Amino acid sequence: MYAGSVRSWSKRLTYAAGLTCLAIAARVVYAQCNTGTREPTTEVHNAPYDGRFTFVRLAYRTGPGGYYYYNLPAWAHGYPVAEQSLMKILDGITGLYKPRIDRTNVIAIGDPEMFNYPLSYMTEAGYLTLTSTEARALRDYLLKGGFIIFDDFRNNRGNDGWRNFVAAMQQVMPEGKLVQIEGTNPIFHSFFEIPDPHAFISCYDRAGSPEFWGMFENNDPSRRLMFIANFNNDIAQYWEWSDTGFIPIDLSNDAYKFGVNYVMYSLTH
Repeated sequence: MYAGSVRSWSKRLTYAAGLTCLAIAARVVYAQCNTGTREPTTEVHNAPYDGRFTFVRLAYRTGPGGYYYYNLPAWAHGYPVAEQSLMKILDGITGLYKPRIDRTNVIAIGDPEMFNYPLSYMTEAGYLTLTSTEARALRDYLLKGGFIIFDDFRNNRGNDGWRNFVAAMQQVMPEGKLVQIEGTNPIFHSFFEIPDPHAFISCYDRAGSPEFWGMFENNDPSRRLMFIANFNNDIAQYWEWSDTGFIPIDLSNDAYKFGVNYVMYSLTH
């Protein structure tokens, strides 16, 4: 009885230590530079929960090779400019009540705080690693109504991003079936009409056409989509670079349509 209690507490302390490490990483991560116009000096300052819609980025332990961009962990690529840009668009054109545009949050996978937020975002899922406890937390989050946007991953960065993502989702939802999301799905019509999402011009055009994958509750396409994975794609890069002059306005506008639709779908399904 006593030995079992010690082992139980040891597991809890080990997990708590892991979350602490991720939380520390979240506090010290810096925003990416864009052509020298943005200094990497924006630290994470999470907003306290107050019921308003807040954009949440999930932090995870980055797999091998994931520190290729400015030596940042893969989960931090594009932070915080991409989500700040999207939040300004959401505030300007939707009926969301006072969405937070002053701050966005970074939360470690498995932190109970993530259950306060209906939508979360994860970048570079090709470098995602999960413990069994973190996989269970993501599973609970999805089954309780949470929605995840997986973005910015492909196969040609020295790792098999798709295989890694599939393996991670098998940990999270072993009974789930990954399926391609067709243009008729409500997620592409929840605010803007996106009649042919596969016509979107991806930042990764040389990696192949953009693909959209997901899982449905009970593997039933008539039920709620629990997440969407933008493969061969980096929709948030258009958000991040939309005010730099390097991205055509039409492409930025198209990328914002996807982002707005994802948010509105998550809040209404």
